[in-house]
Amino acid sequence: MVYLTRRERFSAAHRLYHPGLSEEENERVFGPCANPNYHGHNYELFVTVRGEPDPQTGLIMNLKELSQLIRREVIEYLDHRNLNEEVPFLQGIVPSCENVAKAIFHRLQPLLHGCALHSVKLVETENNFAEYFGTEAEGIR
Repeated sequence: MVYLTRRERFSAAHRLYHPGLSEEENERVFGPCANPNYHGHNYELFVTVRGEPDPQTGLIMNLKELSQLIRREVIEYLDHRNLNEEVPFLQGIVPSCENVAKAIFHRLQPLLHGCALHSVKLVETENNFAEYFGTEAEGIR
């Protein structure tokens, strides 16, 4: 089994806020990230696929095609956007690094052919990142 990773970047704003909590509770849970005026990050996204290299080409997947897929299905929706308000596939969730990584995984997984999506790693700051691997129930092994 070989693993292949593509890195992409995007900038976006968000607010960590749950509508079922009061402003005070949101501030207690999320701290400054609950700022009603939002805040932003320069994210790094790592998408890792896995599989056996094709005997003829030596590739699991063409990296140009993987980059185009990520840009079309993810980056175009997230870059320079408000994750709370402007991204259809994030509606109804708190756009934490964890939830965004999971949503990206679910968006990309059914679009890959000839290889499997191994993980999505989303770096929010130099000290904070989330990585999602899917579950066996989702058909990931």
